[in-house]
Amino acid sequence: MAEVTYMTREGYNKLKAELEHMRAKERPAAAAAIAEARDKGDLSENAEYDAAKEAQAMLEMRIANMEATLAGARILDESNVNTDKIQILSRVKLMNHSTNKEVEYTIVSEKEANLKAGKLSIGTPIAQALLGKKKGDKVDVQVPAGTVCFEVLDISI
Repeated sequence: MAEVTYMTREGYNKLKAELEHMRAKERPAAAAAIAEARDKGDLSENAEYDAAKEAQAMLEMRIANMEATLAGARILDESNVNTDKIQILSRVKLMNHSTNKEVEYTIVSEKEANLKAGKLSIGTPIAQALLGKKKGDKVDVQVPAGTVCFEVLDISI
């Protein structure tokens, strides 16, 4: 049975588009690279052929992993997100008392995490500590660099 992965509609569509690109563009390109290398002579001593076969195997593994993720995907409905407390899909504005700076994150699944875009994986220590907290709550989070104190300033979608 496929492992359940919770995703936003945006994340699901992005993954599906990437999978289609791999099937439509990258898979034929890998087959063409193998055919080209095969035409260059003796396969037992053809490093280019071996490299092309290995690249194709890696591509097929990535495709299989994406297919499994999509098969087990459960789309999260943003209209069901409660803004009274922090949960997955919550957009949280925090005051980092260690640096006296405001930070803003959206709590998302591991597959959609992108810290540069402000998308924090639900599996991180910060997200785990924030789950269930309400506006005004203070949270001490144990991170590799030590303990960080956050105050929840706002919760939205």
